[in-house]
Amino acid sequence: MPRHRSSRLPITVWSATSSRSCRPCSPSSAEHRRAAGSVNLPDGLLGSGWLLLSWMVFVGVALLALRRAPWPVLADGARLNAFLATIVALIVLWHLQAGVKPGLSLHLLGATVFTLCFGWALAFIGLCLVLLGVGLNGFAGWQSFAINALLMAGVGVAVSHALHRLVDRWLPRHMFVYIFCKGFFAAALAVIAVGLAACTLLVLAGTYDGDYLAAEYLPYFLLLGFSEAWLSGMMATLFAVYRPDLLADFDDVQFLGKK
Repeated sequence: MPRHRSSRLPITVWSATSSRSCRPCSPSSAEHRRAAGSVNLPDGLLGSGWLLLSWMVFVGVALLALRRAPWPVLADGARLNAFLATIVALIVLWHLQAGVKPGLSLHLLGATVFTLCFGWALAFIGLCLVLLGVGLNGFAGWQSFAINALLMAGVGVAVSHALHRLVDRWLPRHMFVYIFCKGFFAAALAVIAVGLAACTLLVLAGTYDGDYLAAEYLPYFLLLGFSEAWLSGMMATLFAVYRPDLLADFDDVQFLGKK
């Protein structure tokens, strides 16, 4: 596909057939929803080779997650309700997005909170179900399902899990450390990592020019990272204080002094 070098944004032409209704002339409504959906990469943006490779990697990661997932956790009614509620909430949240061009959309992720509550395996599975729900609603293409799952669920959960492990190993087990490092900073870095991974893929695939992405797309992930960090930090605080049983690695004896 041709490389996009211009920094000018495309203009959508609107035509009004009456004073009460209007719709875009081009692209069509369905195409517009897929191009500006809540996923990063719509169908047709990458070549068949990239899609095939992404499906192969996705199947391997998904099988590993299914094998490592702590399924007995969901046997508890409260944890199962929290798992399903998180999926529904993120489906709604992923529809609240802003986009520049096809494949260049921005939305909150939720990977860090999911990882804090259920661990990396269930978090990956849950985010894949979120992406499935978005696709069933017509806001995502199925050919790019694997690459989007690897970018948003795979990269987001992997970075969150790795940072959580580093915090557990090198920092003291303190309430402040848990909330700000595992909840706040990990969420910001996870979103920025997803943005870097998406931009790298688009440049390697020849879809967009690196200078264009660095100037017009990547900087917005810094702002998005702050929003993600604020949301994740707030949720981590609420769970730690009121429902510590919903956090996978939170010990209220160590962090809150309860016995």
